[in-house]
Amino acid sequence: MLLIRRFEEKAGQMYGMGLIGGFCHLYIGQEAVVVGMQAATREGDQVITGYRDHGHMIAAGMAARGVMAELTGRRGGYSHGKGGSMHMFSVEKAFYGGHGIVGAQVSLGTGLAFANAYRSDGKVSLTYFGDGAANQGQVYESFNMAALWKLPVVYVIENNKYAMGTSVNRASAQTDFSRRGVSFNIPGEQVDGMDVRAVYAAAQKAIEHARSGKGPYILEMLTYRYRGHSMSDPAKYRSKDEVQKMRTEHDPIEQSRARLLGEHGVSEDELKKIDSDIRDIVNEAADFATNDAEPDPAELWTDILK
Repeated sequence: MLLIRRFEEKAGQMYGMGLIGGFCHLYIGQEAVVVGMQAATREGDQVITGYRDHGHMIAAGMAARGVMAELTGRRGGYSHGKGGSMHMFSVEKAFYGGHGIVGAQVSLGTGLAFANAYRSDGKVSLTYFGDGAANQGQVYESFNMAALWKLPVVYVIENNKYAMGTSVNRASAQTDFSRRGVSFNIPGEQVDGMDVRAVYAAAQKAIEHARSGKGPYILEMLTYRYRGHSMSDPAKYRSKDEVQKMRTEHDPIEQSRARLLGEHGVSEDELKKIDSDIRDIVNEAADFATNDAEPDPAELWTDILK
């Protein structure tokens, strides 16, 4: 969680310096969701998500330097500098994107689950999307197919309370997203997405459900993003007091830090060492992403259908 936090803080700094262009959606505040989910997976289980995706890549085991180099458009990036923040992939780590079209990944994640069922390979597709994408029609077409064919997919709805700049209470008639699969007989539950322990426990249950042939499962993660929707969003639609209250009372990293110090005998010095090591990793990634070469113009049509 701390690696994701420090990585995203550095990405925000680099965006402000003009080293990262285009869109950049930070995951600060939501780290417990993807970390808790990944802790319950097996090797080969797939991950697919929307455009707030850096945390998912890192949790899936992708190297910080490769992710950062893609943000800066360098050839050492995971899409060789041609995908940017929203479009990175790693077949090796079973990470199938970063997708810029709202809700598109839900159909694709369902397709990954269909392939798993067809091959009988025992893998599960973790398909992430937000509260805004939950209102897209293709989501419900995917739910229907997944339920009909009992596909091994866990739909993880990251409800950070604001779709772009609109509160869920203004945009969604049913704000309990864990119930969005009721008409398809898909079980679901709400989870404290700011507590990595709660996420891990729910993930174990949901993944086992899907892996055992019982079909899809919905997990609504009640979480929160501290920054705006993207780097260009000043987030004036919510108060500073609201954000500060979440940071003070529910921050996933600070909660874990307090438990480690108070319940598990970890020392302050040990935690400082972890933070120092992580800062070294992130600084090295930033240095690499700043100095690596840009893609060769000859690469323009590589991997592109024309």
